[in-house]
Amino acid sequence: MTDVNSLVNIAVFGIGGAIVMAALIGLLLVASGSARGASPRVRLAFGCASIVLLVALPSLAATNALTTGAGFGTAFVTATCVVAIVYAVNIALLPVVARRQAAVSGQPALAKLRPSLPVLLAGLGICLLMGLLGSIVGLLAA
Repeated sequence: MTDVNSLVNIAVFGIGGAIVMAALIGLLLVASGSARGASPRVRLAFGCASIVLLVALPSLAATNALTTGAGFGTAFVTATCVVAIVYAVNIALLPVVARRQAAVSGQPALAKLRPSLPVLLAGLGICLLMGLLGSIVGLLAA
């Protein structure tokens, strides 16, 4: 039964996190659409909100998995999958953000920004580390 609970945790926290991350990116796009672009303070606030989201959601998913009787490995996989879903939204929306920033700043090189394979692999490594962090926090909270 813990397998189904893990899938539900991944779906709920992953999709919820993807929606919140897409909303944050959309708000950042709106804020950067003005004539002067987004201020450094606004970008810092969005960055902090993203980090909180990337730590809190996997931790909640891992805590939920651990309280249902799953082991640390299941909690780790659950937390890593939640982070990977949020990461996929970031990668999918990266070209939109780059084109918008290129239009505001006038830098045509930004419009051609695409993630390369090493960047994607490094991102997956970060997903593993964030999943580990989330599962450790979940273990401490459970």
